[in-house]
Amino acid sequence: MNPQTLAIFFAANPAAIACELTSVRGSSPREQGTFMVVGPTQTLGTIGGGALEYMVIEHARRLIADGRAEEAMDVPLGPEIGQCCGGRVNVALRFADEAVRSDLLARAAAEDASLPHVYLFGAGHVGRVLSEILSLMPVKLEVIDTRQEELDLLPPTIARNRVAMPEAIVRAAPAGSSFVILTHDHALDFLIAGEALARDDAPYVGMVGSATKRAKFSSWYLEQGGSRAALTRLILPIGAQGLGDKRPAVIAALAAAEIMVHVGSREASAGQVSASSKVGVTSGI
Repeated sequence: MNPQTLAIFFAANPAAIACELTSVRGSSPREQGTFMVVGPTQTLGTIGGGALEYMVIEHARRLIADGRAEEAMDVPLGPEIGQCCGGRVNVALRFADEAVRSDLLARAAAEDASLPHVYLFGAGHVGRVLSEILSLMPVKLEVIDTRQEELDLLPPTIARNRVAMPEAIVRAAPAGSSFVILTHDHALDFLIAGEALARDDAPYVGMVGSATKRAKFSSWYLEQGGSRAALTRLILPIGAQGLGDKRPAVIAALAAAEIMVHVGSREASAGQVSASSKVGVTSGI
């Protein structure tokens, strides 16, 4: 959960209830420690949706209306509530006083700081759609381009950076960063990809293109002294998935799924599943 979004929610909802899964047994849509916050008319986050979440929101708003500070719920996720997960959860509902708000904001900030970085090079047609999808994912996204007019077309909430030498961004990126390459210039694509493949800590290095582009890049990369082992880590074309669909939105959707699989696999193999798996990221009004 974005800490700025949470702070805005608290400012708009002086009376709010924090709802947290304190115990999870068996199958559940979310993990222990997941929380959401509920105001009189707004919610932020999710503890799994469905009948469980509907019940929790209803209870939270009853607490607000009655002026009560807390309540505990023990909910079987079965036919009794119209769900078929088969597990059981305990939910703690607490009035979000100053101490609770400080705790949740600190947790959200820690989650945000731990998010894996994804650098998307190129704010063209595919890049813009892909950036909008990735902005909803538990990653720290930054879009890089040499063209300010293309960056200006991005939604204002997406971080962007206009630089003359995008390949330098790769060298300075934090450990474990992923790189998605979709610029308007094939030569620039090659430079960025070459820098990205020089790092062995990137979960994902992908480039938009075709089989022909891959062949040309491979030839160039090996001539520059690149290794065949590193070359196998390059995903080109991105978002193919055997469909061959060239529509920007389809490529972007498939590429986003592809990126998240690689990022998630790296985190899981390192035993560092992001705290974002425990904190809701959707909101409703």
